[in-house]
Amino acid sequence: MRDRRYGGYKKPGSGKKDSDQSFEDLLRETRKGSSSDSDYRERSLKIHGLICAKCGREFTYKKRHLLTVHHKDGNHMNNPPDGSNWENLCVYCHDDEHSRGLLSDYLSDEE
Repeated sequence: MRDRRYGGYKKPGSGKKDSDQSFEDLLRETRKGSSSDSDYRERSLKIHGLICAKCGREFTYKKRHLLTVHHKDGNHMNNPPDGSNWENLCVYCHDDEHSRGLLSDYLSDEE
């Protein structure tokens, strides 16, 4: 954050606090916010199983970290409880899915 008066940078924590929350409260809020991400991931794994929806590769419980949740509509905030916006993709297929749009954009710009 730039301090406009002197043209330098402010030290972290040198400004006025926005709230009177304790460190523990802030940490609790941060953990609560990140838990929703893992909640929908765990729900998707339970609903759709430990299998990639694209290549069909099956994963063991130990290797489930290689499965990711892909949001079909592209909106990571759209997390319906029935899992209708999710599909489990392995990291390779998930990367491929997101790079397809980039490739098509690149190819369409050449014309």
